[in-house]
Amino acid sequence: MKSEIISIGSEITSGQNLDTNSQWLSRRLAEIGVPVGWHTTVADDLDANIDTFRIAAGRAALVLITGGLGPTQDDLTREALAKAAGVELMFHQELYDQIEGMFSRRSRTMPERNRVQAMLPAGAAALPNECGTASGVWMRLGAATIGAMPGVPSEMYVMYEKQVRPRLLVLGMGAGVLVQRKINVFGAGESAVEEKLLDLTRRGHVPEVGITVSDATISLRILAHAATLAEAQAQIEPVELTIRARLGEWVFGVEDEDLHDAVAALLRARRLTLATAESVTAGLVASRLAAVPGASAWLRGGIIAYDNRVKVDLLGVSQHLIDANGAVSAEVAEAMAVGCRTRLRTDLAVSTVGVAGPGDLGPDKPAGTVFIGLAWEGGSASSGHSWSGARTEVQRRTAKLALNRVRLQLLQS
Repeated sequence: MKSEIISIGSEITSGQNLDTNSQWLSRRLAEIGVPVGWHTTVADDLDANIDTFRIAAGRAALVLITGGLGPTQDDLTREALAKAAGVELMFHQELYDQIEGMFSRRSRTMPERNRVQAMLPAGAAALPNECGTASGVWMRLGAATIGAMPGVPSEMYVMYEKQVRPRLLVLGMGAGVLVQRKINVFGAGESAVEEKLLDLTRRGHVPEVGITVSDATISLRILAHAATLAEAQAQIEPVELTIRARLGEWVFGVEDEDLHDAVAALLRARRLTLATAESVTAGLVASRLAAVPGASAWLRGGIIAYDNRVKVDLLGVSQHLIDANGAVSAEVAEAMAVGCRTRLRTDLAVSTVGVAGPGDLGPDKPAGTVFIGLAWEGGSASSGHSWSGARTEVQRRTAKLALNRVRLQLLQS
């Protein structure tokens, strides 16, 4: 059995708002073993809504809808459901009284327009809303079960947990659990990672292993469907161990852990300090590190050295070195890291230089060319990389590259 989640609203299809409701509902359905086959977003258009509901009911056993239950003229979910089912909208006095009572308790007069919220498609049941005036709708459309909830996240959360989820369990739609484990990887491309995991990512593998990429971070998602949480975890554990063994130091964290979290944990565990000297990333590395609670224990500070005079005056980089190699060079990046570590008196220092774009610095230094410098007690090093993408993408990915360079050094210490 598969389900479909439909989010309604022109503010979503226009890109003005982000659809977080579908993500939240997918995770909740996974907890009771209901797989989601489709996410659909539709604007506030009656005919489009009717078509969307009919299509969803024809391919999914369960359709959950969010949005379009308010009192305004562009709230069309009730009417569209009624037309899709070929029935009339029916007025329910008890719903009207509840809505009017809510306004009365707030010492407000109910607008006549709110009367529409007491209307339901014939044969449908209301899903009580403890947090607002928009009751949900519970009905059948063809062979599918339909649950329509408000688009306001706080109202939807409560309605799902208290009204929808219990109904799904009674209907027997909760068949076990779907458990997902996300393993985060940095330092290799998507194809290189998959090449090491071809037997795990093949279609039909149990548990399912998928790969997604976001801003140079690769996430491996292990999805297990089982009768119990323990059984699902038993499926996941050996696969995770295999992934870690094959990918080694490319793996830096799980779930929502990011590279700065991994660096912070290593610095804390080894009781070491770090400083940053940033040109192309303009403080982004330090900003990400400072977002970790307790960062003041190991993050000493940073210097944004966009101008060459700052590199020379504050970091002690030789002007001759800059003239000979260019500000965007491995030599300058390494000298920046050494100078930063010396001046801020830290155990390690990391630096960034590069060409963020959109223009090239020259034929040998196109946009996306970056260098990372690292200095530690007893040594220093630098490395280069070339990114494609827009200016902000180059900056974000370079910040990750710098953090990963620190992480790898700490793993060796």
